Amino acid sequence: MFALMAAPALAQSPSKAAAATLASVSVSGSARFAGSQIAAATGLHPGDAVSRESLQAAADRLARLGTFSNVQYRFMSDDAGVKVEYQVVDAVALPVVFDNLPQFSDEELGAALKSAVILYDGTAPESGSLLDGMSDALAKLLKTRGIDASVSHTVTNEPDSGQRVMEFALSGTLMRVEEIQFSDTLANTDPSIRTRLSDVVGKPYSRSALLSFESEQVRPVYLEHAHLRVKFGPPSIRLTGDPTKPQLDKIIVVAPIDPGPAYAWGGVEWTGNTVVPTEALDRLVEFKRGEIADGIRIATLWIHAHELFTKIGYLDSTLTFTPHYEDAAAQVSYSVSVFEGPQYHMGQLVLTGLSVEGERRIRNAWNIPRGAIFSRSVYEHFLQEGVQQALKGLPAHYEKIGPFLQRDPKTAVVDVLLDFQ
Repeated sequence: MFALMAAPALAQSPSKAAAATLASVSVSGSARFAGSQIAAATGLHPGDAVSRESLQAAADRLARLGTFSNVQYRFMSDDAGVKVEYQVVDAVALPVVFDNLPQFSDEELGAALKSAVILYDGTAPESGSLLDGMSDALAKLLKTRGIDASVSHTVTNEPDSGQRVMEFALSGTLMRVEEIQFSDTLANTDPSIRTRLSDVVGKPYSRSALLSFESEQVRPVYLEHAHLRVKFGPPSIRLTGDPTKPQLDKIIVVAPIDPGPAYAWGGVEWTGNTVVPTEALDRLVEFKRGEIADGIRIATLWIHAHELFTKIGYLDSTLTFTPHYEDAAAQVSYSVSVFEGPQYHMGQLVLTGLSVEGERRIRNAWNIPRGAIFSRSVYEHFLQEGVQQALKGLPAHYEKIGPFLQRDPKTAVVDVLLDFQ
């Protein structure tokens, strides 16, 4: 006979069936792991005495790992014994990164996890018991170097790419960064970068902090110098400190940077724009052909170009810019595709959290009449200065404003909601 079971349902009404001999365990449904790997994670082995309760318990173990979003099973009994098949669906898997375990290389940490943690493949689930097993394995590895500390795990975003990752970090006393050695002269000599080095130098070592520093402090300098395709390699470390002590306790970070060419401006071509003339967009361009292509000024150009659309009601407009690099000539040009969307008009002004007098003043000061073209620049100026002017002299009963634009693309009407909190 066959029986198909969903793990949660059977746990609520366990069977009292007598134990039987397990003939085989098989697993299907995973694109990431072999069936034999998952079968080992069930804790069941051919020859074991099993009951429906123990088959359910194995399903529960798989579900608790977090590696699978769904676990079901079915079994068949014959003269050979019980044959059980677990059917799984892979859950979301996140890349694993190590934040502040410089005593070991990433390769050593990964190898330790692979040997100690079942179903580890360089990724981790968003939650589940597998994560605790990974933290415990890393803590045991640290003990081999005389470090008695716990290891935590958390979902975070990579500073540069924004990719979601599972980050493992050491808790407790951490080694500090003694020095950062960049591989490129610009990073080593730029005054603005040198001024901000105290953000990481002298602080506890943190891989994510170093990547954030490169993204927020170093990359903008390279963009400003027209190194639009600058690449940052994975930082490596050297341990240093007092050699008479049992352990070296300071870190020198080596940060590789490939600046790439410094590009010159080669022009921009706009397509898809109908409500804003190309001439108006071209007037925003402050570059002359052949001039250094300052990446910060280029990013500002796209912002100002988008504002030309939103200030006349095209709130859903988007600008998709594509760079075209000519490395031989060290020149970059851009093609910008414009999607305009509907032109929005003012709907209702909804106010909450104000006194009667405060609401009266805000409505009197609001200067986009109902049915008029909605200008985002007028709206933002009102939030920055108009509200304060309108409520001047009244006792302050709010600390912040929660603004929200409720857009209806079908009617091209936008309601403004201001929640005074």
